[in-house]
Parts: sequence; structure tokens; C-alpha cells
Amino acid sequence: QVQLVESGGGLVQAGGSLRLSCAASGRTFSSYAMGWFRQAPGKEREFVATISGGTTYYADSVKGRFTISRDNAKDTVYLQMNSLKPEDTAVYYCAAANLAGIFLRANTYSYWGQGTQVTVSS
Repeated sequence: QVQLVESGGGLVQAGGSLRLSCAASGRTFSSYAMGWFRQAPGKEREFVATISGGTTYYADSVKGRFTISRDNAKDTVYLQMNSLKPEDTAVYYCAAANLAGIFLRANTYSYWGQGTQVTVSS
């Protein structure tokens, strides 16, 4: 059974940093796309970042502040978040696809974690 487990969320002041981790189990996704999405209260889930092979892509709202990376030996993907803003407050979800490539649409991803809360205070 495939599982994605996120960790690393929490409460941080504006301007601070957090690193999210997403550990996959049940199969390896090293050859496929993995991504991060987020959902704020009352809003739709939105794309944050994705990685496939050595290629990364970011939403404009996080470009230059967030960095996605992966450790294939550990089947883990990370999201380093710097210069956090109150508008980054959301539940962050890790996702994995059965395809390689750059995908921004949530329905392309087949597997999802349970989410981790990130709260940025002003």
C-alpha cells in the first residue's frame, strides 16, 4: 500500500523558514513526478512546486522563496520554505504521480499525503 507522510509543519513568524518532508513507502517514485500543493481555509487547493528528474517548477507566488528537492535513496521529497509570509498559511499536501514530467494540475497526481499545517504569523 502506497503511503505519503508529510512532516515539518508548524507555526512560524513572518520572515522565518520551515522545511517540509514527505516520505513515500510502498513503492518508489524516484522516476516520477512529485509535488507540493496547499489549501488555505475557504480556498481551493493550489499548486506550489513540483520536481521530476532534475527539473523543478514553482508557482509564481513562491518562486525565489521555496525550493523543492528529493532524496531518491530515501524516497523523500522536501520543500524548503524561506521568507515566509502570512499568505503562505495553509495545509500543505505532498503528491506523487505515475508519470514523469512537470504537472501543475492536482488531478494528475495519483497519491496524496494527509497534509501538514503551516501557519505564518504576522
